[in-house]
Amino acid sequence: MRKLGLIAGGGGLPVEIADYCEKAGRPYYVLRLRGFAGDELGDHPGEDVGLAELGRCFSSLRRAGCQAICLAGVVARPDFAQLKPDMRGLLALPGAIAAARRGDDALLRYMVGVFEKEGFAVEGAHEVMGDLTLPAGPLGAHSPTEGQMDDVQRALRIAREIGRLDIGQGAVVCDGLVLAVEAQEGTDAMLGRVAALPAAIRGGPGAPRGVLAKAPKPIQEERVDLPAIGLGTIHAAARAGLAGIVGETGRLLVLDREAVIALADELGVFIIGVEPRTT
Repeated sequence: MRKLGLIAGGGGLPVEIADYCEKAGRPYYVLRLRGFAGDELGDHPGEDVGLAELGRCFSSLRRAGCQAICLAGVVARPDFAQLKPDMRGLLALPGAIAAARRGDDALLRYMVGVFEKEGFAVEGAHEVMGDLTLPAGPLGAHSPTEGQMDDVQRALRIAREIGRLDIGQGAVVCDGLVLAVEAQEGTDAMLGRVAALPAAIRGGPGAPRGVLAKAPKPIQEERVDLPAIGLGTIHAAARAGLAGIVGETGRLLVLDREAVIALADELGVFIIGVEPRTT
């Protein structure tokens, strides 16, 4: 079993991966990205590194005996002028800046390529933990009604389309009306905007309406940036008056799955997996 180097940003995903490796007996080492990784990772073997300290990152991974890496967690797009790269990071910086001009996904693909050229295999979070992704059909006690399936399908079409345009991964549709699409603000902020819309065009307590869809971009490097939902997503969807959430089977990460299912059941929110498009 090859040792995993976990390059950890913020949020719950890196913690879940580290905990999984510990319980499964897989050898691992965590590089906590300074300013992003949470304190919860402090109990796991590893060290802190700067975002542009690539030389230190590579040498630490090799010293720890890592053959594979997993890039996981939230990392905001950097202000390249404020970065403090080491020599290896300085060499990679022009390529990173050029890739960033083509979009976040181009930047992620560039960084994956940098690690692969250094000889590290790159594993997605869903490859490290095989049960992370959304299965087909309803997840939990609630299912969409026949009428809600129209919003399920339309929301997913909109999410796929904005992904094709490299805008974002999420969209909200209620009674056929597009209430919001996700750009750089993130899913929870988008759902906050939906919650602030007039009650006449969205659902509310006791009468949920509308669907959140999340889908990866067609050009996306899925080993790094699959869309995800967690407890915060369920809470935000319920506050926005939504009836449910839809994602593509095998292409949406469900973090803290048991707790997510329990909360969705409690709040009356359905979660459903739909097979990805084949064309």
